[in-house]
Amino acid sequence: MLHKSLQSRQHGECGGRADHETIRHLHRTNGRGLFGLLDRLHHLHDPGGLFIDRYGPRVALAVMGIGTALFCAFTGMVGWGIIAASGIWVSLLIVRSLMGFLTTPLHPASARAAASWFPTGQRALANGLITGAALLAYAVVHPLFGALIDRVDWPNAFVIAGGSTLLVTLIWFAYATDRPGQYRPNGSSSGKSPDRNRGGTDIRKSNTGERKGARTGFVLGPLLRDHNLILLTLSYAAVGYFQYLFFYWMHYYFDEVMGMGRTESRFYAGLPNLAMALCMPFGGWLTDRAQRGFGDALGRTLVPRIGMTASACLLLFGIFARHPLWIVFWFTLSLGILGLCEGSFWTTAVELGGSRGGTAAAVMNTGGNGIGLLAPMVTPWVSAKLGWAWGISLGALVGLAGAVCWFWIDPRERNDQNTSDQIA
Repeated sequence: MLHKSLQSRQHGECGGRADHETIRHLHRTNGRGLFGLLDRLHHLHDPGGLFIDRYGPRVALAVMGIGTALFCAFTGMVGWGIIAASGIWVSLLIVRSLMGFLTTPLHPASARAAASWFPTGQRALANGLITGAALLAYAVVHPLFGALIDRVDWPNAFVIAGGSTLLVTLIWFAYATDRPGQYRPNGSSSGKSPDRNRGGTDIRKSNTGERKGARTGFVLGPLLRDHNLILLTLSYAAVGYFQYLFFYWMHYYFDEVMGMGRTESRFYAGLPNLAMALCMPFGGWLTDRAQRGFGDALGRTLVPRIGMTASACLLLFGIFARHPLWIVFWFTLSLGILGLCEGSFWTTAVELGGSRGGTAAAVMNTGGNGIGLLAPMVTPWVSAKLGWAWGISLGALVGLAGAVCWFWIDPRERNDQNTSDQIA
């Protein structure tokens, strides 16, 4: 555990400075470790978007699921002794890095599928459900998988998890399609939904460009020059910074800085993530309602404008609070409100990309994670210089900057308007 490796002092107030040896030890054991580096690199280079737009989200998600399942099972097989003890570390290193690269299309492909399956007034809710489910799964996997390890030992637990993932992926792949009304490989139609077809007209028109792109290749230039996508990526980077601040540092902050105790800190640190997961679908629903009431431009951007601003302010409330329970309350509410904005990001990225919606979502995902990963390094450095109150307050400033970006984002300006494929 990261927190067990930290050599630190107890602090009685929010403004306590971080121990310099603690910060150096953190960078040696986590930030500069080879496993940590590989875990981050797969976010910084994301070719999954090109694959999604070329072959469709169904194939991309299937490759991700099957590959992840196989590497997960192979992790357990390493523990069976099929590899010499001297090669176990290298084997796990390779498996972990390849598994990381395979998981990169998850959110971009899911967002691309949601854009094809749902009308524009329901896509934010669909994306909120997807991202919320992913975060909720992350929250529950530790106790569930830990219980499985206790029962069957870790090698068998990994093999069971890999086999279960493979089975679910194959069943899903047999029945899933990229779009409503599309024929499956066995020739049976998935059936059409008139409402969904009508709502998804713009995305299906862009699929013509998708097939053209499959033959001629993709040009990233128009996407990387799109000021809307650039602003969206910068705003998502602010979300990433905010999230990683909580993911990496809240347990340490509650335990070592506030002195709440290890058991209580572990419980309290999980509350913000749970609140974020539960708020993501609700935020998607709010965004869809706002879009119907205020139009595509204001309606789509209203929730992230207000949500990211409120989230930053609530984080500051937590910093200046004195009672531990109020600190936990404000921090939990802060990350929960931030979760309201998630659906807007993925929906807007895919629609801005048009026929290259998967690539646009991957660009946003890469930029968001790449810049967001500065939080685990910047936070302890600022805290060592100025104190923990400043280190965490920086996250609030970054969140406000991300909210400002949405005032210049126009979701109606689709990338395909600059190409031969016009989107209705």
